[in-house]
Amino acid sequence: MVENNTYDAIVIGSGISGGWAAKELTEKGLKTIMLERGRNVEHIKDYTSATKDPWDFPHAGGRTQEMIQDYPVLKRDYPLNEKNLSFWVNEKESPYSELKRFDWYRGYHVGGRSLMWGRQSYRLGDLDFEANQRDGHGVDWPIRYKDIAPWYSYAEKFAGISGNRDGVPSLPDGDYMPAMPMNIVEKDLAARLRNMYEGKRYFIMGRTANITVPHNGRANCQYQNRCWEGCNFGAYFSTQSATLPAAMKTGKLTLRPFSIVTRILYDKDTQKAKGVEIIDAETNQTYEFYAKVVFVCASALNSAWVLMNSATDVWEGGLGSSSGELGHNLMDHHFRCGAGGRVEGYLDKTIYGRRANGLYVPRFVNIDGDSKKRDYVRGFGYQGSAGRGRAWSSEEEKYVGGAFKDAICEPGDWTVGFGAFGEILPYHDNYIKLDKDKKDKWGLPVLAFHAEIKENEIKMRQDMQYEMKEMLDSLGVKDTYVYDNVYGFGQGIHEMGTARMGRDPKSSVLNGNNQVWDAKNVFVTDGAAMTSGGCVNPSLTYMALTARAVDFAVNELKKGNL
Repeated sequence: MVENNTYDAIVIGSGISGGWAAKELTEKGLKTIMLERGRNVEHIKDYTSATKDPWDFPHAGGRTQEMIQDYPVLKRDYPLNEKNLSFWVNEKESPYSELKRFDWYRGYHVGGRSLMWGRQSYRLGDLDFEANQRDGHGVDWPIRYKDIAPWYSYAEKFAGISGNRDGVPSLPDGDYMPAMPMNIVEKDLAARLRNMYEGKRYFIMGRTANITVPHNGRANCQYQNRCWEGCNFGAYFSTQSATLPAAMKTGKLTLRPFSIVTRILYDKDTQKAKGVEIIDAETNQTYEFYAKVVFVCASALNSAWVLMNSATDVWEGGLGSSSGELGHNLMDHHFRCGAGGRVEGYLDKTIYGRRANGLYVPRFVNIDGDSKKRDYVRGFGYQGSAGRGRAWSSEEEKYVGGAFKDAICEPGDWTVGFGAFGEILPYHDNYIKLDKDKKDKWGLPVLAFHAEIKENEIKMRQDMQYEMKEMLDSLGVKDTYVYDNVYGFGQGIHEMGTARMGRDPKSSVLNGNNQVWDAKNVFVTDGAAMTSGGCVNPSLTYMALTARAVDFAVNELKKGNL
């Protein structure tokens, strides 16, 4: 046994939600241990590629045949590359089963995917919190916007979200530091769009967790746009740059990497958790840790795995399965389709730097002011930008020698493009379960996936392409086109819903304070808790839910209720 195995609180996972839980618990005075199944990644020191140039990599930062063979899932999309390969899971050590195709892009290390996320940070509004009740899909959220709005502000102010207060009815404003600027073409297109659609559609600057002014010892964004390699300036929000230093500053946090939580230890007599069991990933030794409260923040899928593998002597489906909903209602955001085109003029203008952000187009379908009748429910938003690339000639002599060098120095036309992100409904038959016939490197059962988009999303994808094309055409954009590069479930890397919140223990896993109905001192605050997905990037909601749940938990501890 380890010498010190008793704490006030245990946090499982060290990504966006786990980092926030550790910060909030320790700042409120709780002696806390944060358990991470993977290796430690130290801020700056372990960002080994962040200062390298393309020619410093053996294969210019690309992928090799060996990598393609070793990473059969990661190769399906852009994440597979040699620049940050160490941030992605070893798929041979940690496999999974696909009853239906699922693209699971994971990071098992301190910081998790907070080191690789896209950083777009938006609030859900009552349009989203009321959606299930309004159209009858899923169950009603147990909270409304007013319940979480103060916690959104709290999270935004600490994390450092840059953006504008745009006054868009479908997208609540927040507390932001100065936004990154639009370029000249984006500004003009945005102004034209607002006038043309009488304020019902907007191109706004993306709201991103890249700080634009120094903040809490972090330097502002340097416009390198290499965020997923780790940022030596701490300019984007991650566990390493923000929440972990804050938690460590209290002197109350113990960080234990290489600690795979195998199950939550459930006490039948008290009907509460008393701690967790782990396997040391390096030694294969088993240890137990005890605490008054447990925060499960291992990501939507691994958090569900931990619950499903716990208290199986009480509930066959695991801790939190009494409703029959644990592992079900798996959601993501479907994307990889949209539209673009060429913008005439502006040939005396160019772009400087690599802005780590773009434009956002808030949802405008199936809301007040949408005059079209849609054959699907919910909606989508867009992310994109305008830019100016290099000119390329069809004359062959320009592709060799000095002519080639001259050609690639010539600026080309301005172009604009947007990709859509659409909501996936919370279908009960989109689910994960334990595959006990297949084991990982440590002899633990793996997850099996059964999920797909359905008729509602398929119909939505048509509008996701042609609504943008129509807008670009109306703005005078030339040579417009649409595309659908086909979406594989999971590619959005926005897994949600496997332990959803709700109002009734018969139809949900968690209550309105993120407590597991079956064990009131266990809280789940990552994507697993989501009752519906909306169409905006969800990570800011995880931050707010986590801070809110910790505040509740600590108050309940003080009252002796936990």
